[in-house]
Amino acid sequence: MKYVDGFVLVVKKDRIEDYREMAQKASQIWKKYGALEYFECVGDDLNPKILEGMEDMKGTTFPELTKINEDETVVFAFIVYKSREQRDEVNEKVMKDPEMSPEAWEGKEMPFDMKKVSFGGFKVLVEERR
Repeated sequence: MKYVDGFVLVVKKDRIEDYREMAQKASQIWKKYGALEYFECVGDDLNPKILEGMEDMKGTTFPELTKINEDETVVFAFIVYKSREQRDEVNEKVMKDPEMSPEAWEGKEMPFDMKKVSFGGFKVLVEERR
């Protein structure tokens, strides 16, 4: 059964390009070790209009959930694996990669707020493709 690691991050709008560059490198590392797919998605319609007939399902928007400031946006990211076991193997290899070592990141400022990151692993419940 496929498995997904999901992330919600807060990034300053003026750091999106820095984040994209970091995410592009990360995608190459994760895919090198076996991740099937890697997505990094930046907020675009974060306060969507409630669809007719769904007024009772307002829920919580990403800006409300993450408590972003005006100069920040939300990034929704996910990595797809063959299974949870394969995810664990991939992540173990990724963490041993020289580009992910503490030395490789020394002196580099993260382009996102580490305190405003949410993440977790998910079993795929439904998968439909066109």
